[in-house]
Amino acid sequence: MERARITGPGAGVWKYDILTALTLWGLTGTPADQASALRLIAMVTARYNWQRDEVSIGQRDLARLWNVTERTVKRELKRLGAAGLIETLRPGVRGRVASYRIVPEAVAALSAPHWDRVGPDFAERLGARRAAAVRQEGPQVLRVDFRQLRGAEPEPGAADPWSRVQARLRQAAPEAWGAWFAALRLADLDGSRVLVAAPSAFVARYVETHFGEMLQSAVAEAFGPDSIAVLRSGG
Repeated sequence: MERARITGPGAGVWKYDILTALTLWGLTGTPADQASALRLIAMVTARYNWQRDEVSIGQRDLARLWNVTERTVKRELKRLGAAGLIETLRPGVRGRVASYRIVPEAVAALSAPHWDRVGPDFAERLGARRAAAVRQEGPQVLRVDFRQLRGAEPEPGAADPWSRVQARLRQAAPEAWGAWFAALRLADLDGSRVLVAAPSAFVARYVETHFGEMLQSAVAEAFGPDSIAVLRSGG
């Protein structure tokens, strides 16, 4: 499955919007968010190949660019991956540098509550940006409504099972919760099957691919060991 490349007419505006959204996330986030946003912006502006839609860079070069140790680079890459902000295309093995891809959907999701701070034109562009940088399945482009990717935070100690699932997911992956888990909803219970609705097919597939085991574990813990999470779109 290939996603639309960030090239062609309008690509320049979209690139700046991605960087603006990253900046917005950092400025409105925690100190850790600020550091992560600045580091990702530096990696993108200095080394990103928009034509190939990837960046190939070694940890030693990243450490030099970020002015940190290689150990910090490893932690930062893990954090950015857990948040869904980057995908590892090729790991760095046997002398080959690793390649990463930025995920604009996650960038937009994390910054969505603050789009109006930039202006209505920015919010309108990101809200309407449905075809760019989204994975495709055959000729059909899956569309994501970025404004639906944020939800209410789970209450600590909540009694109902789904709230416990959300609380467990937030605890296990706080960086990824706002972008990928918050908008998930309990759709129905069918015997041991726990039907979970995502706001789009893209989000459902991304969660299943990258966080499937985590979701299954949280569902089994809250609904019972024989429970199985089944993701579907249309939340």
